[in-house]
Amino acid sequence: MDNSGKEKEAIQLMAEADKKVKSSGSFLGGMFGGNHKVEEACEMYARAANMFKMAKNWNEAINCLNAAIDIYTDMGRFTIAAKHHITIAEVYESELVDIEKAIAHYEQAADYYKGEESNSSANKCLLKVASYSAQLEQYQKAIEIYEQVGISTMDNPLLKYSAKEYFFKASLCHFIVDELNAKLAVEKYEEMFPAFSDSRECKLLKKLLEAHEEQNADAFTEAVKEFDSISRLDQWLTTMLLRIKKTIQGDAGDLK
Repeated sequence: MDNSGKEKEAIQLMAEADKKVKSSGSFLGGMFGGNHKVEEACEMYARAANMFKMAKNWNEAINCLNAAIDIYTDMGRFTIAAKHHITIAEVYESELVDIEKAIAHYEQAADYYKGEESNSSANKCLLKVASYSAQLEQYQKAIEIYEQVGISTMDNPLLKYSAKEYFFKASLCHFIVDELNAKLAVEKYEEMFPAFSDSRECKLLKKLLEAHEEQNADAFTEAVKEFDSISRLDQWLTTMLLRIKKTIQGDAGDLK
């Protein structure tokens, strides 16, 4: 089926779903399995959304998912509503490239997951929020999330290795704002989570703080290169490190 066929089918499904929702609200519909009809409508909205996605009709897909979310939240089905919010967030981040809207939907999903005690799912969404917030220079928001997730994972034997990464990222966000803040933050994280002290991330932070204090761009770059040769830096870390390096006077603005 080509895209226009998919779109036609999606529009039809959406109309059927709307009809089911309306009839479930009527007196007779309520008497004869209104809830069942509404659930069917939600499934139709989700199927229609998938077809709209295949046809690259992103806004219609989002409308269908929002319609399903409204019903699921009314029914108290927050986990599935959260999943739909994530799907919408992914459309905004990958297809429509509206990061502010992606953040809003990830935040909503995290809230619903938290309410259902699904903390690891909530944290996954929050880490997306933190990552994008830092990119948009909303550093305080990113710091709060990285700290919160770091603290919630550091006592978990299966997750504590990730905690150092979150404290590292929080420290870098502090560093962009203010060197002294970063220094105090690193000390605080070491105190809270002693394993952080021995990590390569913490050692790198200390070298970077020293280089920054001395306004030594070469030493800064050297420390980053050495770290990168063992643990490859991803795009987010590279961006943050470049932002810090730019605050060194006379810096060329790269990590070469």
